[in-house]
Amino acid sequence: LAGKIFHMSHNPRRMLTIATVFVAALSVGAAFRSPVHFAQTTASEPRYEIVVSKGVMVTMRDGVRLATDVYRPAVNGNPVPGKFPVILERTPYNKNGIEGWARYFVPRGYVAVGQDVRGRYASDGAWRPHRDDVNDGFDTAKWIGEQAWCDGNIGTVGGSYTGGTQHALAISNSPYLKTMIPVDAMSDYGRYGIRHNGAFELRWLNWILNVGGPEGSRPSRDPAVREILQKLGGQVREYAKGLPLRRGTTPLRLIPDYEAWLVEAMSHGDNDDFWKNMGASVVDHIPEYKDIPVYLVGGWYDSWGAQTANLNFVELSKAKKGPIRLIMGPWTHGGQQQSFSGDAEFGPDAAIDFNALRLRWFDRWLKGFDNEIERKAPVRIFVMGGGDAHKTAEGRIFVGGDWRDEHEWPLARARVTPYYLHADGSLGDTKPSEGTASTHYLFDPRHPVPTIGGNVSSEGILMSRGAADQRCRADWWS
Repeated sequence: LAGKIFHMSHNPRRMLTIATVFVAALSVGAAFRSPVHFAQTTASEPRYEIVVSKGVMVTMRDGVRLATDVYRPAVNGNPVPGKFPVILERTPYNKNGIEGWARYFVPRGYVAVGQDVRGRYASDGAWRPHRDDVNDGFDTAKWIGEQAWCDGNIGTVGGSYTGGTQHALAISNSPYLKTMIPVDAMSDYGRYGIRHNGAFELRWLNWILNVGGPEGSRPSRDPAVREILQKLGGQVREYAKGLPLRRGTTPLRLIPDYEAWLVEAMSHGDNDDFWKNMGASVVDHIPEYKDIPVYLVGGWYDSWGAQTANLNFVELSKAKKGPIRLIMGPWTHGGQQQSFSGDAEFGPDAAIDFNALRLRWFDRWLKGFDNEIERKAPVRIFVMGGGDAHKTAEGRIFVGGDWRDEHEWPLARARVTPYYLHADGSLGDTKPSEGTASTHYLFDPRHPVPTIGGNVSSEGILMSRGAADQRCRADWWS
């Protein structure tokens, strides 16, 4: 579907960025429409308190120790005896961040485990994006399964980079791993996400300068280094204009692992071994990928949506018994509990109770509850459109939309419609006739056309995410 522009019925009157990779399938009929909710016939109820063991150092096969927090069910301040299923998140964004979801699941009879990946925050070792997560994930899962509080069943959560650590865990065929919910997950980097059909996605320049380097890198633990690195985020536009990046010429030399990765990533335009064996390229490691129930979560406006739906769901569904499930909402990166994307509002049904969805999945595959979730349609998509384009109180355009259950992806009944540019600047489904006037466009790489909205994340001040008015204006950087 990539590379086409498709018709979408009932579009609002204002020009909006749309996720063109998927729109062909979304413009088809209204079969299988139903409201989105995840009512449960049987569900774990909150009954426990929580006790936390912070900073447990777990040793990997090469001796490197990774900082790990363990949240356990408790009564009267004491851990409950016995074994429980475990939910794990391995993250580069500080293991303290798992407290939010841990406070939902632990009282319901789960152990929550959060771990800083190698070289990040409190963990030892050097950071190499996902390259060590196959072995480290395997060793961590083995350690968890051998603990007295684990019943031998591990599920995983997390989005973006931590979605990638889940894929790495599956590629390692980790022991005790029983199910996963990768959300907006990094994967297949040499195809989309870091290199996009060969082009480097500049948002990764911002990730290194503004997200990964200043916070969580080992050198940034030095306050003086951190102060220097924290200034980089405000200068990312200047660094983007000054590419190519040369080693040792910017403050990135203070975090050499990050500088080395960025320079190397910008030098590999093909989907070569650098990308295929980086650690979480799912489609390049289908045979190794553990055959377990996997619920893939993505968004039409997410930076990782193309591989979530068009690559990983398609290939895993063909190769694995699973079950493999997919939900695609009208969301930007991590926006599952929001009803809008950029300038577009889709209505309250667009947001989901994400914890309830995850609880139902884990209750089924980690506790064996018969809640029938595996008998639901394998694909659930939000079809954008149908709204009246009124302005909401927040200033967004009401696009509207509906949820729809499907039994395949891509949809066999989808109709691809080619659109053509005409000399008067219009776009239509009729092909210009021979001899008609033409128009042209000159591209100057020294003055590129800016990305206005779309399927991006980790963008900082380089760009914005979600649906956006496509008319250039002074406040857009270019």
